[in-house]
Amino acid sequence: MPEFLTLTPPGPALQRLLDLLPVQVQAENIRLADSLHRVTAAPVVAPSGLPAFPRSTVDGYAVRAADTYGASESLPAYLKLVGEVPMGAAPQASPEMGETVLIHTGGMLPDACDAVVMLEYTQPASGLVEVLRAVAEGENVIKAGEDVAAGEEVLPAGRRIRPQEIGGLAALGITSLLAAKKPRVGILSSGDEIVAPDREPRLGQVRDANSYSLAALVQDAGGEPVQYGVFPDELDPIFMAAKRALHECDVVVFTAGSSASARDLTAQVIRALGEPGVLVHGVGVRPGKPTILALCQGKPVIGLPGNPVSALIIARLFLRPVIERLLGMPEQHIQPAIQARLAVNLASQAGREDWVPVRLLKDAQGYRAEPIFSKSNLIFSLVRADGLVCVPPDATGLSANELVSVVLLQ
Repeated sequence: MPEFLTLTPPGPALQRLLDLLPVQVQAENIRLADSLHRVTAAPVVAPSGLPAFPRSTVDGYAVRAADTYGASESLPAYLKLVGEVPMGAAPQASPEMGETVLIHTGGMLPDACDAVVMLEYTQPASGLVEVLRAVAEGENVIKAGEDVAAGEEVLPAGRRIRPQEIGGLAALGITSLLAAKKPRVGILSSGDEIVAPDREPRLGQVRDANSYSLAALVQDAGGEPVQYGVFPDELDPIFMAAKRALHECDVVVFTAGSSASARDLTAQVIRALGEPGVLVHGVGVRPGKPTILALCQGKPVIGLPGNPVSALIIARLFLRPVIERLLGMPEQHIQPAIQARLAVNLASQAGREDWVPVRLLKDAQGYRAEPIFSKSNLIFSLVRADGLVCVPPDATGLSANELVSVVLLQ
C-alpha cells in the first residue's frame, strides 16, 4: 500500500495553510536602535520634510541662476563675493542681484539663491568671483522636502527593517516604531536514534542537527525559537510536549526520526492537538514528500521530515512563509536570487517539484550553477551549497547551459 494516496503540489499546499492563518498582527513598540531585521506593524509617516531646508550638493558658490546665463570660459560672469554660508547654521548673508556667497556641500542655500556653481567652474578675482559656466535654476541643489515630504508614508506595514531604513528613520528624528511581535515557534524533535550534540553517539545513534538548524532558520526568518527537547518515539511524551508547545507558542514544528513509524506517530499527535487538524499529508516535492501541514486550535503546526537536508529545505518552503505571514509581510516579497547557467545536465522525476543544492562558480560569461549530487540526508551538501535550483514538476530535468534562477542560501 502506498504511503500517501495523493501528493499535494507545494504551492497549493502552502496556500491552503496560509488562507486559514489569522491576519491580525500583534505589535510592540521598540527602539530604533533595536529594529534591525524586525518588521513594521504599522505604516511609518514622516513627521517633517527631508531635508528640512534647501541644501547644496557640492562645494561652490550660491547664486541666482539668471546671473550666470551666457557665462563661459571666454566670457565669464563676474559676481561680487559677499560672504560664506556657515555649516550647521542658517546663512547670515542674503545675496542680491550680481552677488554670491561661498557654500559647502550640505550647506543651507540662502533664500535669494536658486542654484550653486561648482568650485571647479569658478576663479577668485579680487573680491569677485569669475563664473566660467552657466547653471540652471535648481542645479546642484536639493530642495526642501525633495527626499521625503512631511506626512508622507515612508515605510509600509510589513516591511523588514534594513540598515538603510534605520538611517532614514534616524534622519527624520524617529527613534521608536511599532514592530510585529516575533512569533514564538516551538520545536520538538523525536526519534529513538537522536541524541544531543554534546553527547557521544553510540552505534546506530546520530546527533540532533535539526533542532539547531531549525532554530537558526526561525531566527533568520524573524521568529523566536523555543526548544522543547528530543523525545523517544512514544506517543504520550510527544503529545504532552506538543500540547504545551501549542499553548505557549504561535507555531509548532515537529521533526521526526527517519522511520515510517516515527512519521506516523507525528501525524497521530497532530491529529490529537485539535481541529481542523491535518490539512496536507504528503507534498509533491523532493526532498520532503512526507511533510505535514496542519492547523490546530487556530495555530499552524508543521511536521517536517527527519533527515536534516529535507527538514531545512521544507522549513524554507513552508515554515518561513508561515512566520512571515504572522509578521504581516506580503506574500510576494522579493527572494534573493541570481541567474546562472547550469554546468551539467540535471535529471529529475516528473510530477514532483525538485529542489537541488548548487554551488556557484564565476566565469567569463557570468555564473555557473554546479549541482551538488549527494545522498538526501547529508547535511554538508547544504553547507557546501550557495543556493537551490528548482526543477518544475512538469519537467524531467534541466539541460546543461540552461539559464536557471538560483535561490540564494543566505
